[in-house]
Amino acid sequence: MVQLQTMLEIADNSGAKEAMCIKVLGRDVYRLGKPSLPTATIGDIVCVAIKKTLPSCQLDRKKVHRCVIVRTKAPVRRPDGSYVRFDKNAAVIINPEGEPIGTRIFGAVPRELREKNFMKIISLASEVV
Repeated sequence: MVQLQTMLEIADNSGAKEAMCIKVLGRDVYRLGKPSLPTATIGDIVCVAIKKTLPSCQLDRKKVHRCVIVRTKAPVRRPDGSYVRFDKNAAVIINPEGEPIGTRIFGAVPRELREKNFMKIISLASEVV
């Protein structure tokens, strides 16, 4: 689960290396009358602030960018009863149309992205788990 101020590894070649989640899009803050932190899981879109970049990065560190969560430390249950989890939280930076900015995706991505219609990320990934 990714919540506010979670540090995310950027899993593409856009030039950013590390980002911090500042907003989870599409989640209610109130649940059963109690305030709670909105959390994101695999396939959700979050707004991030870039913290570490390569010197040749074209992205502006002063702007807010959108990302898709592709890996989480928290296990995600699949319909067949199995769980999938990863070593680190990772995301891929996307443009307003929902396509990735980078041309390569590093590391494995889960099948759950196919159900959320991120087919371009699935096709660029080296491995689909």
